Amino acid sequence: MTNDTAAGTDRSFLFVLASSRSDGNTEILARAAAEQLPPGVSRRWVDLNRIPLADFQDGRHDEGTWPAGEGEEALLAATLAATDIVIVSPLYWYTVSAQAKRYLDHWSRWLRVPGADFRARMADRTLWGVTVMAHTEEEVADGMVTTLNNSAAYLRMRFGGVLFGNGSAPGQVREDERALERAKTFFHRDAPLARFPYEPAVDAS
Repeated sequence: MTNDTAAGTDRSFLFVLASSRSDGNTEILARAAAEQLPPGVSRRWVDLNRIPLADFQDGRHDEGTWPAGEGEEALLAATLAATDIVIVSPLYWYTVSAQAKRYLDHWSRWLRVPGADFRARMADRTLWGVTVMAHTEEEVADGMVTTLNNSAAYLRMRFGGVLFGNGSAPGQVREDERALERAKTFFHRDAPLARFPYEPAVDAS
């Protein structure tokens, strides 16, 4: 895990790198967006490929506890320390990568970690997504958007949406002028409280 800056404001961003390729297009776009954050905002980067995170085991109805490894404990602490969590995942089969899905699966376990108060502490924090894909039609990523939005809604978090980019070959996203322009203001926009599709819209008036 690495920190870009010392904390200088109340906001703290955790960028969760979830690609099978280091320094890939999605990470390039995420770093371009992170550069636009105010100077004092803490930015921590964690690469899921470098953390020994076991596959999630659903132990809700089992006796005893499932001991967490050192990597999982560090990831839980980093997650709880952040006000803003950014899932940095390429579009794999039209949703998040396996690494990102494993991380989100562990949220289910962390809901039951004694003393973590995961649900209460995650409420009102903000979840974001960044993805780069070969398609230029952004609607093919609706599955990813739904996954992230509903995950945020379950924990009563805010959802800032997904920053889209286009690219396949290494570094190709740098040619996507529209994505790089949107990256300049992506983290500055309002992030409403996430809602499930069946929940009524909140009247802001």
